[in-house]
Amino acid sequence: MELIPAIDILERQVVRLHKGKYTEATVFSDDPIATSLHWESLGATRLHIIDLDGSSEGSPQNLDLIEKITSLLTIPIQLGGGIRSLESATQAFQAGADRIIIGTKAIENPAFIEECIALFGNEKIIVAVDCQDGKVAVKGWKELTSTPASVLLKRMEQVGVLRFLVTDIERDGTLKGPNVDLIQQVNTNTKGKILAAGGMHKVADLQMLSSLNIDGAILGKALYSGTIDLTEALMIVNRITYFLDEHYETK
Repeated sequence: MELIPAIDILERQVVRLHKGKYTEATVFSDDPIATSLHWESLGATRLHIIDLDGSSEGSPQNLDLIEKITSLLTIPIQLGGGIRSLESATQAFQAGADRIIIGTKAIENPAFIEECIALFGNEKIIVAVDCQDGKVAVKGWKELTSTPASVLLKRMEQVGVLRFLVTDIERDGTLKGPNVDLIQQVNTNTKGKILAAGGMHKVADLQMLSSLNIDGAILGKALYSGTIDLTEALMIVNRITYFLDEHYETK
């Protein structure tokens, strides 16, 4: 299981939101570039960067900053936030993203996901399944749809999506621990690879998720508040991942 530090950018600063609420943003750094290089120096193999301005505005707003970050990193990034057209998807890759994360358009227009897969390949596309009370939220988590998360997952599998980012919005930024039941259910009922997000608090949470043999976990507030040490977590989780790889078939 890959541990992926999150860098959420809002007004050119690194922030963490509480349950996705823009009005409850805590600033952890005014230098996203330095933050990116810091996590890489501690052993991160990939970064999870979200353009929160883009999520709110409906199109990426910080691509110049993303390009500066990717030009200095030696590890890949996955980028989300306002990617709702082929043009913005192309621009994200041109800015150096290795994978892009799409949420809103997966609900509004599943054919758009098919187009992205045809153009960029399914290894390059992550569909965000942002859950609140079992339903999917869109447009920067500001709107709750009537679509159950399970329906979106099945629909996206049918169009060829390989990887899903599953977030429990009610846990995100709370340090209350991940929704293990949700992640386990999704991982069992889905052929795709699962990235888990929301609520990570301590290394034991990551050990639990790693035992589910999922693809990765996104680390946000726990890293910035110090309840998880990235170097320690990588060492422990890598041991579990090695054991699982040796004894079980992975997705």
